[in-house]
Amino acid sequence: MLQYRFDGPEDAPVLVIGPSLGTTWHMWDRQIPELAQHWRIFRYDLPGHGGAPAHPAASVSDLADRLLATLDSVGVQRFGYAGCSIGGAVGADLALRHPHRIAALALVAASPRFGTADEFRQRGVIVRTNGLEPIARTSPERWFTPGFAAAQPAIVEWAVQMVRTTDPGCYIASCEALAAFDIRTELPRLGVPTLVLVGAEDKVTGPAEARNLVAGIPDARLALVPGASHLAPVEQPGAVTDLLLMHFSTAWQDTLASIPVPPSPGFAAPFAPVVPVAEIASAAGLPDASATGRSDLYDRGMKVRREVLGDAHVDAATAASDGFTEDFEELLTRYAWGEIWTREGLDRRSRSCVTLTAVVASGHLGGLAQHVRAALRNGLTPVEIKEVLLQTAVYCGVPAAGAAFEIARSVIQEETTPPA
Repeated sequence: MLQYRFDGPEDAPVLVIGPSLGTTWHMWDRQIPELAQHWRIFRYDLPGHGGAPAHPAASVSDLADRLLATLDSVGVQRFGYAGCSIGGAVGADLALRHPHRIAALALVAASPRFGTADEFRQRGVIVRTNGLEPIARTSPERWFTPGFAAAQPAIVEWAVQMVRTTDPGCYIASCEALAAFDIRTELPRLGVPTLVLVGAEDKVTGPAEARNLVAGIPDARLALVPGASHLAPVEQPGAVTDLLLMHFSTAWQDTLASIPVPPSPGFAAPFAPVVPVAEIASAAGLPDASATGRSDLYDRGMKVRREVLGDAHVDAATAASDGFTEDFEELLTRYAWGEIWTREGLDRRSRSCVTLTAVVASGHLGGLAQHVRAALRNGLTPVEIKEVLLQTAVYCGVPAAGAAFEIARSVIQEETTPPA
């Protein structure tokens, strides 16, 4: 169950609003007075955010399932949904798996795939090693335009404090959830009326990602908010409120005709539309979204290989492959990663301990750096890696362990040093 609150009249249709990673439901405070005149607003906090119980969620679908369970517990069956960043990912997951529950959808500062898995897993490594202070300190530059940050120091400090008070384990779990989130091939199945809203100066999930969403989602509309970065609802509250009012007032009824479900009370005639500050555009003329796949063991192995070693390493290895080595690369992906690393007998932390020991014992130190990085991504701390190498010194020899310490120290410094 998620921590939540209601605002607005009890007999109004429900509009669920989801937060961004590192924020609380208060990021939507300035939208509530107007939205609550028309809807019963349901806001929730992510696990470990805003004082919510620290029960980490393993995936975006896990978060969506917890949200549905919470809504079920208060008798909410059908609702509109607006979410920012990871909150948008939750909304997209719900619309794909439970379309009959969603009346209309707004994806704010969202993406079908958030950056690269490497970026989020390294962020998890930094938090695991240094705590949340480095992330808190750099959040304003990710969330706001420079002019807004300079003019609104109180809001910047409020944003930093939201991150500082987040549970580190839940923050890391959310990073892992975003690293694994990828719905690029599923967008054509998203059939509820959708608005994609993005700040024109968003450097995290910017207009390009928004256009990818609009190109893939049937009949989706795009809203570009000038003078806003990632937390557009905070930076340009009036424009975002107007756009949400317009979208949910006009789109709310569309899905009742397109998705056959028993009628729910409280979904009467739409409200009078308002004039938005930012322009909403249709998907016409945007490029098609497409992706290709490959089969079973190989695909499963490639997924795990990327999660453990990182996209950069795997991309370099596959790019260097040629007609002579490609069969070996496929064997490695299918057998080592698709069969062994996916077995349930050991968790990934344990497999990293075994792998580090085996690499040192065999003298194959050329591959040690990549497996130290993998160990950090799999949840081992620098202290635990040190203990593994001390153990290898006893059983595999001091010279081998000494060389391993030098390699590991360099990798750990590189991976755990927060961005300037």
